[in-house]
Amino acid sequence: MELPRLYAITDRKKYGEDFLKTLESILKSGVKMVQLREKDLKDKELYELAKEVRELTRRYDALLLINERFDIALAVGADGVHLPEKSFPPSVVKRINPNFIVGFSAHSLESARYAEREGADFITLSPIFRTSSHPEAEPIGLKTLKEVSEKVNIPVYALGGITWEKIKVCYKNGAYGIAGITMFAEKANV
Repeated sequence: MELPRLYAITDRKKYGEDFLKTLESILKSGVKMVQLREKDLKDKELYELAKEVRELTRRYDALLLINERFDIALAVGADGVHLPEKSFPPSVVKRINPNFIVGFSAHSLESARYAEREGADFITLSPIFRTSSHPEAEPIGLKTLKEVSEKVNIPVYALGGITWEKIKVCYKNGAYGIAGITMFAEKANV
C-alpha cells in the first residue's frame, strides 16, 4: 500500500474551538492520513473522540492512526498506530495485527534503523526545524533528513517546524512526505 504524502497530527489546543470542523477542513484540503494525538485525554474521552474522528476519516477516505494506544485503535477500527520513540517495539503491534500500519517517531539515524528493523511501515523524523510544539528540542536539520532518507528503506516523513514554504526543500532532501500539526491547523483556520 502506498502511503499518502501529507500526514496531519492533531492537537486540540491548536485546532481552535471546533476540533472536528478544523479536522474536516484539513481532510477537505486533501490530507489522506491523520494521527489522533491527544495525550491528555482520559481513556473514555479519547475513545469517544476517536470514534468521531474515525467516522470523519472514513467519509474522506483517509487513514486514521492513533497515537500509541493500540487498544483504542482496535476498538474504533483505525488503520494503525503511531508509536513514540520510547514506546514498545513496532514488532509487537505487527505480531498482534500484521495489517495495522505502524508509524514510529525517530529523532536520529539510529532510531530510524531500529524502527525499520522492528517492522515499522514509516517514520516521522523530527524536529527538522525549530518548532513551537517542542521549543526545547534542537533541530536535526536537512542534512540528517537526507542521510536518514538515504539509509532506510521505509518512508520518512519530515516533521517539526515545517511550513508550506519549506515543503519543497524537505522533498529535495529525501523526505517521502510531510507531517505536521501547526501547518495544517493554520491553513484550516484561515
